[in-house]
Amino acid sequence: AGGEMLLSVGLLALALLAAYRLYLRWGTRNGPGGAARQGEAAALPRMKRRDFSLEQLREFDGARNPRILLAVNGKVFDVTKGSKFYGPEGPYGIFAGRDASRGLATFCLDKDALRDEYDDLSDLNAVQMESVREWEMQFKEKYDYVGRLLKPGEEPSEYTDEEDTKDHTKQE
Repeated sequence: AGGEMLLSVGLLALALLAAYRLYLRWGTRNGPGGAARQGEAAALPRMKRRDFSLEQLREFDGARNPRILLAVNGKVFDVTKGSKFYGPEGPYGIFAGRDASRGLATFCLDKDALRDEYDDLSDLNAVQMESVREWEMQFKEKYDYVGRLLKPGEEPSEYTDEEDTKDHTKQE
């Protein structure tokens, strides 16, 4: 058990180092049109709460639509204000309009780490699931929660205007 813990801590340290290096490389520059994209993103109104199928989520990839959404652990977040990271030119652009849970859990930025169909994450180990929950908490703190990612055949919730105007980070 001690060796597994040491390995987990080592992998986490390696992932943090990689994230820091990506930040240094990409975080200090916007790329072509980045400033215009940032201004466009800032002008968008707060999104009304709703639920999304995977197909609906894909429309919000920052290329087809200026708004960028991604899902983590069944929850959808508006990450538009982080477009320099999640936009088409950003280091995490692969997650835009998708369920990023598996890629975040496995520290993999490869398209092969993401599934095109609904991913129940049932094959992830305990350390990877804890990582998904930690990422979810980070997204809750930084970005607006805009709804749930629907499982196949699941019906969307009806949100009232009162629920929509509540703090978007509060959930049932």
